[in-house]
Amino acid sequence: MSKDLEGILVVSIEQAVAAPYLSSRLADAGARVIKIERHEGDFARKYDNFVNGDSAYFVWLNRGKESIALDLKDENDLQILKNIIKKSDILIQNLAPGAFERLGLNLKELRDNYPKLITCSITGFGEKGPYMKQKAYDMLIQAETGLTDLTGVPENKIEKGRSRVGVSVCDISAGMTALNAVLQALIGRQKTGRGRHISVSLFSALSDWMNVPYLQYVYSNKEPKRCGIRHPTITPYASFACADNYEILIGIQNEREWFNFCKFVLEEETIASNEMFCSNNARVINTNKLEDIINRKFKKHTRDQIIEKCEAGGIAYGRISNIDQFSKHPQNQFIEVDAPNGKVKMIAPGAEHDGLHQYAKKVPELNSNSEKIRNEFKN
Repeated sequence: MSKDLEGILVVSIEQAVAAPYLSSRLADAGARVIKIERHEGDFARKYDNFVNGDSAYFVWLNRGKESIALDLKDENDLQILKNIIKKSDILIQNLAPGAFERLGLNLKELRDNYPKLITCSITGFGEKGPYMKQKAYDMLIQAETGLTDLTGVPENKIEKGRSRVGVSVCDISAGMTALNAVLQALIGRQKTGRGRHISVSLFSALSDWMNVPYLQYVYSNKEPKRCGIRHPTITPYASFACADNYEILIGIQNEREWFNFCKFVLEEETIASNEMFCSNNARVINTNKLEDIINRKFKKHTRDQIIEKCEAGGIAYGRISNIDQFSKHPQNQFIEVDAPNGKVKMIAPGAEHDGLHQYAKKVPELNSNSEKIRNEFKN
């Protein structure tokens, strides 16, 4: 079956997460992706060895690519890269700011020479500004953007309470932002015949996601507080333990749901009209008192019993899952890819196209396509 990006050639000088996320999704859509690696390989290959000896990060983010190891300080290898770029539709690079230029490659000059070329640079802090040369990794950007200050539990005598988000959210947000921009540039090129330069940073991508707390603070001086597994401005919207020690997260979004929660789950309709709980603002002010009532009720029932009550009242809920429970979640869909050390079953991409997942299947060994690529792009 023909794929949407068949015929599109992508060359990516990449490592780690953000740029590989972008190029892997282009590969899933049918683009040919040539991954340029150092002779020791993308260092994400060695982040761990938990997937049959391969890295979980690398297996997730590199399916469908061709791998060639180039020493870009070597004149012959650099010429191979130049020859690939000459025939490419998209050039991706996530080297440190200035490193690409030090190789004698200028992105603007490349676009002038090849007007249809789309270039994409992914950096930590961007290609301009006072922090542009500062090293940046995912957790560092979580700290710089204020995300760690919003994540975790309130400060106490034992700990500051701050926490990193449990996955590489800054890297992933940058990859997603870059993917959106590259696809937009491809559509734009159909109209104008010209490529463009796209600059995405981990900082700017995650900063966009921080707009709600930013706007709340700047326009109302409301400083968001860490609140653990609960919503900062809606109550009840939190996690509660049940009699069997399983936890459930309850989310009440409006007054109809609040009434039904009292009627079907708490089984005390009068609570809904109590002046301490009769509006969301009142419930937020009296959160501790309300959660005491909910905890007493939930401690008398198993999680499945609470779920039955929620279903009866049309109440939204979520089971608090650990990774073992998530790995067995009945809603999960899976794909199988060929990794260097064997077949790997992984969670499917988030989008279905007419009911089917579109994805590439082979994760490359380091330098596994070198001979083919060198022969093809020797001129």
